[in-house]
Amino acid sequence: MSLCLVIDEMHPSLPDLMQEIGVQLHYRPDLRAAEVPAALAAHPYDGLMVRSKLHVTAELLRHGPQLRYVARAGAGVDNIDEAAMTAAGVTLLNAPEGNRDAVGEYAVGLLLALFRNIVRADREVRAGEWRREANRGEEIGGKIIGLLGYGHMSRAFARRLSAFGCTVLAHDQDPAVVADQYATLVSLSELQERAEVLSLHIPYSAANHHYANEELLLGFRNPIWLLNTARGEVLDHAALVQGLQSGHLRGAALDVLENEKLAALTPEQQARFTYLATAPNVVLSPHVGGWSFQSYQRINEVLAQKIGAFLRHEADALTIR
Repeated sequence: MSLCLVIDEMHPSLPDLMQEIGVQLHYRPDLRAAEVPAALAAHPYDGLMVRSKLHVTAELLRHGPQLRYVARAGAGVDNIDEAAMTAAGVTLLNAPEGNRDAVGEYAVGLLLALFRNIVRADREVRAGEWRREANRGEEIGGKIIGLLGYGHMSRAFARRLSAFGCTVLAHDQDPAVVADQYATLVSLSELQERAEVLSLHIPYSAANHHYANEELLLGFRNPIWLLNTARGEVLDHAALVQGLQSGHLRGAALDVLENEKLAALTPEQQARFTYLATAPNVVLSPHVGGWSFQSYQRINEVLAQKIGAFLRHEADALTIR
């Protein structure tokens, strides 16, 4: 039986799902990141299942010489050194299919909150203010929505936008990405020329650090609304604040921030966060776009399917040899 170490909290359905595919779990969400190397070395683990507790590096992998796969319970893999994984012959499995619907729905919610001043209006009514005209908002219908990146999350967002009667354009740097009935793939320059809303859906990597910077944002012909449900580090927050102050950005809805440890912000980050937290045209949430009760369980199901397929493929390969 295959043996897998799980170091983060997972939905309670996981043990039964993994037992069905012949995987025994050592469920240790109590482990601190610094304790994981010793835990890996203590047993002949085939697999390691993680969320975001630690970075999977070449040094960590050396402590688990029998590892054959690392399963990331979620979509983003920015905490995993993929080059080190390849060099060690360890397969990376992640589960963007598990929370794409949650992110797609949440992005619609952020856009509605931004367009219709929902957060501000709620705050005002609770304070005894009844300001109807000041909270007159925009409709999604008729807008041109631009998506930067067209993967699982972006496609889920586009599918939901199709019900609103808007035009959805998408740009992706990967030439292998294909269009579907929910969005038209365009060049970056066409996206900048036409879009009225920009929604970020690119993964974080060194190459994508501050991809959405001052040059990119100022390249949009129209003043735009900005959504980010991807990773905070893909957006230059200095450029974000500058754009909001100048009016080139009409508003922003952010589920992710440049530094999500709010008690450990640098002075520069604190100044930017203070501006965002007090701006009336900014909506903030604590990285919960993919965080639904349904996605919590669905991620388990996706990982179990992928781990089962991986182990079957390995077994078939050994049989052929």
